[in-house]
Amino acid sequence: MTPQELRAFCLSFNAAEEDFPFSPEISVFKVRGKLFALSFLDARPLKANLKCDPEEAIRLRREHEGLIVPGWHMNKRHWNTVTVDGDLPDRLVRELIEDSYDLVVAGLPRADRLRLDRP
Repeated sequence: MTPQELRAFCLSFNAAEEDFPFSPEISVFKVRGKLFALSFLDARPLKANLKCDPEEAIRLRREHEGLIVPGWHMNKRHWNTVTVDGDLPDRLVRELIEDSYDLVVAGLPRADRLRLDRP
């Protein structure tokens, strides 16, 4: 997955926005103001911080050692850093991004979730 593909996929979700609260180099992808992905798109290798169910995070780290690690500068229980342009299949990377988005949406107030469901 290229940086352009990563950005496009993150922005393809309903109400997803790109923001730069930390620095102009770090893309932060949010839904209703809540972070679901973070990446320095110019970095090589390309990596993204993604939210993950804690038990799933442990399994993924074990199965993809070195490519999925505890989230850099994040709560290590709930966030993984995923090497996006490495040996992981693009399909898996897309699933991890979508799971991160879904977890964040699930934690939004009911009114915000309902607004996301409207066309």
